[in-house]
Amino acid sequence: MLKHLRLRNVGPAPELEMSLAPRLNLVTGDNGLGKTFLLDVAWWALTRTWARYPALPAPPPAEAELSYQYDAKTKAFEHTSRFDRATERWSMKHGRPPNPGLVLYAQVDGGFSVWDPARNYWKDDEPERPASYLFSAAQVWDGNDLCEGLIRDWASWQRENGSTFAQLKAVLRTLSPSLSDALVPGELRKLSLDDPKRYPTLRMPYGEEVAVIHASAGMRRVIALAYLLVWTWQEHVAACQLRGDTPAREIIFLIDEIEAHLHPQWQRRVVPALLEVMSVLTGQHAAAVQLLAATHSPLVLASIEPHFKQDEDRVFLLDIDPATKVVQLHEQPWSMQGDVVNWLVSESFGLHQGRSLEAEQAIEAAEAWMRGERAGLPSQLATQEAIHAELVRVLAEHDPFWPRWVVSSEKAAKGA
Repeated sequence: MLKHLRLRNVGPAPELEMSLAPRLNLVTGDNGLGKTFLLDVAWWALTRTWARYPALPAPPPAEAELSYQYDAKTKAFEHTSRFDRATERWSMKHGRPPNPGLVLYAQVDGGFSVWDPARNYWKDDEPERPASYLFSAAQVWDGNDLCEGLIRDWASWQRENGSTFAQLKAVLRTLSPSLSDALVPGELRKLSLDDPKRYPTLRMPYGEEVAVIHASAGMRRVIALAYLLVWTWQEHVAACQLRGDTPAREIIFLIDEIEAHLHPQWQRRVVPALLEVMSVLTGQHAAAVQLLAATHSPLVLASIEPHFKQDEDRVFLLDIDPATKVVQLHEQPWSMQGDVVNWLVSESFGLHQGRSLEAEQAIEAAEAWMRGERAGLPSQLATQEAIHAELVRVLAEHDPFWPRWVVSSEKAAKGA
């Protein structure tokens, strides 16, 4: 499992350091502060390949370093890589990298990367062997020289109706938004006169069977994720059988914007489902799983409250130090917030209120008025009447702020 990352003079800050938990690691923070970058570096540290563009250091004369530590079978492996400006490469130890287990990386654009210790870069005398499997979003669906792709593989598995299709159905069911809205494969279907392929379908809650290529963005992301998980594990097990090896006992799963395209009902299900799906996937092999995910969703944080383990899980925040204006990464002390609104106003997301911006401004003006701090009020909210009119416009009738404002207004009227 990945244990530690340290970045110096590369990325959004002069230095970032991260000590990961062995099971669940969630990273929050505003856009542009480096959540995806951290996932890219974690992938590189584990695989010695870049899933997208290589990380570039700060301008000279800064010396850039990427330090990392992970468990490699029975011992810990650590290394500090330095950027060589002449070759524009990060230094690496020669030879096959230690085996951290099976590594998967789901990108937010639908791309997917896999590092398989049984198939990638395991013989020095076979340089043509790919260092990792990097699939674009289109290749996940249509395949390439290394993979048949979701459409063909799913159709083939369904025709065979064997253990692989049973596993796909189990993974889809586990990743479903709810038991009542389970993702269930329908019949294979021909879609056009000139296309010979038969396309997988999903049975929709309203009774129709819809081709997977016509499913919603959220469904497509989840079914692509389910397919790649099954494909990766099945190919890994088959490769281990050919080599006479035991399948990996550890799986490291990186996923960017874990809630992307998902309805709120799905957002509060996705992380517990991913923790569960690995057991469904690996079955009797019982592989340990480490999840590192970036998220913008307070529902995701709320969803893990019943499942969070203090000694196995961590939540991190990327923000900007108000004094130095430097990006910083720090672990958030775990504290259950109870609901989404409390998560929104927690340090992990930093909103003042879980309302519209206009409602927040009106309430802040009302609170300042009640405290007698009226000098700094905006001109359009400079009187009690103007504030009340704005509150009527932007707040629901049952908003919990109304009793405070009504009581304060009545006291002010009696005092007058």
